Amino acid sequence: MRIAVTGSIATDHLMTFPGRFSDQLVADQLHTVSLSFLVDNLDVRRGGVGANICFGMGQLGTAPILVGAAGSDFDEYRAWLDRHGVDTGSVRISEVLHTARFVCTTDADHNQIGSFYTGAMSEARQIELQAVAERVGGLDLVLIGADDPEAMLRHTEECKTRSIPFAADFSQQIARMTGEDIRTLLEGATYLFSNEYEKGLIESKTGWTDEEILGRVGHRVTTLGSRGVRIERAGEEPVVVGCPEEDGKVDPTGVGDAFRAGFLSGLAWGVGLERAAQVGCMLATLVIETLGTQEYTLRRAHFMDRFTKAYGHEAAEEVRAHLA
Repeated sequence: MRIAVTGSIATDHLMTFPGRFSDQLVADQLHTVSLSFLVDNLDVRRGGVGANICFGMGQLGTAPILVGAAGSDFDEYRAWLDRHGVDTGSVRISEVLHTARFVCTTDADHNQIGSFYTGAMSEARQIELQAVAERVGGLDLVLIGADDPEAMLRHTEECKTRSIPFAADFSQQIARMTGEDIRTLLEGATYLFSNEYEKGLIESKTGWTDEEILGRVGHRVTTLGSRGVRIERAGEEPVVVGCPEEDGKVDPTGVGDAFRAGFLSGLAWGVGLERAAQVGCMLATLVIETLGTQEYTLRRAHFMDRFTKAYGHEAAEEVRAHLA
């Protein structure tokens, strides 16, 4: 199964604030916030939702195709992704802009405040999926992740026009999108990904109820934080999967991307929705235990031991056949 992942390619500048953001906010002054946080450390990591998802899929051996735009400073990052099983042949390189930057501060309660510089990502709108499909011999699914908004709209319309199944995953871009844009991006999606907060925001901005949205997509996949994930389909009972036990919380950045990587890999293997969600939750657990979105190591034996403990021997044997 050939899966292309469109989305941002960026470097992450991750900082940790030892206090709580909520302690710094004055309730009657929220309209004029002016805050600066003295942080303990700075880590510069590879990131971007498209690259993060592809890295996870590459770790699981499903050969994802990364579709996005980067700057001339992408060479080292490209080599890293290539070494980890990602097809980077469809990444557009800008001649004038740097690769995008994400700057994020995390507090003691794992709340986050972040900013994103677009950079070369703005050129993703110039990428045509048909050229990607021709290069790799066709596409079975395209995940349309957070990216240049015009690129997201173009990729969605092209998938619809060319009858390519697609997954809608607005993520951070929901905040700047209009209800009309969101309706366009989710209509006809095989999968719609969001977390609980984004789920409510999608419904608020589109004016559609949960039931109306379920009638317009194949599956609605909602991540629930530490409670796992819920997968819904119109007229069917939801599939709910919990998370494995964590060894410890280090950094939540990239956890949602890791879930998507595991879930999409499960789809590529042809396992059922529940099993795919279990793989996603296991991979997400590895990421929350690691500082950085692509710094974890997937050791097969370790992965399967923890997967077996969380989901049982029958589930593990089905997944083990693909990891082997």
